Amino acid sequence: MEKIKINTEFIRLDSFLKLTGLVDTGGQAKFAVQQGEVQVNGQVCTMRGKKLYPGDNTSYLGKTFVVE
Repeated sequence: MEKIKINTEFIRLDSFLKLTGLVDTGGQAKFAVQQGEVQVNGQVCTMRGKKLYPGDNTSYLGKTFVVE
């Protein structure tokens, strides 16, 4: 599990996926989320605008990241 530090109160899921480097574009993030390929805190999440706060974790392509 890799930790990703943010400097704001929250970050949107699609932006977080780009920040981690798991996707290159917002379009790729949107597609992955809408296809149900992304999990947030162990649950499939299809809301690309979902707000992630410190302590939340996200899994995609077998990799897990935690918001710090």
